[in-house]
Amino acid sequence: MKLHYKEMGHGQPLLILHGLFGTLDNWQTLAKRFAEHYNVFLVDLRNHGRSPHSEQHDYDAMAADVLELVEELRIPTPAIMGHSMGGKVAMTYALRYPTRITKLIVVDIAPKAYPPHHDDIIEALQSVDLRTATSRSDIDAQLAKTIKVPDVRLFLMKNIYRKEDNSFGWRMNLEAIEQNYEKIAAAVTSDVPFKKSTLFIRGGRSNYIQPEDLYSSIEHLFTLVEIETIPEAGHWVHAQAPDKVYDLVTNFLEH
Repeated sequence: MKLHYKEMGHGQPLLILHGLFGTLDNWQTLAKRFAEHYNVFLVDLRNHGRSPHSEQHDYDAMAADVLELVEELRIPTPAIMGHSMGGKVAMTYALRYPTRITKLIVVDIAPKAYPPHHDDIIEALQSVDLRTATSRSDIDAQLAKTIKVPDVRLFLMKNIYRKEDNSFGWRMNLEAIEQNYEKIAAAVTSDVPFKKSTLFIRGGRSNYIQPEDLYSSIEHLFTLVEIETIPEAGHWVHAQAPDKVYDLVTNFLEH
């Protein structure tokens, strides 16, 4: 599957993978800073953004998509960074194709399985009647009935686009996401650990990486790992503490 991507900058290649319901635009601001020193590739994962839709949505398939992109771009060994679902894609890629990556950076996600916790968002997105919406504010008003946090609605509405007939559509494949949600929440597993340099960045106000995860699933699969916590950040670490994420990532890549 040919993934949509955006390239900027020069130097060591760095691929950045967004999370569930996201697009490559989520990392645009930080990517511009990284591009001052690195050749940055922002990637839309399958069923998201401008990348193709598929009924299949699991980590092995998504990691294979990324490998196909790496081969298309003729990048022998990039560094790869992923947030949330994108972090699990990055972990899977590193574990499946360890010779095709230099360093791994995972932002606020552990390799473990997670209980379902996006049901309300999926239900809210499916309840929106795009056929009758005449403006983005119409869609926001429909989402606001169940999603009370404006920033969450703003993030989700980055997926809205105008079709040729001027009606609205979702860029993400909601049906595939709902049908494959168990696979999205599933653990990343491997019989052989990843032995190259790995950085985990966690938000101190996020519950995605618990203290017990650090020394069980993470160190079990990633033997040469550093784990850094940004105390003031929640799950959206790169949006809530961009300067600290920038410093941690650049320091890790340079040493």
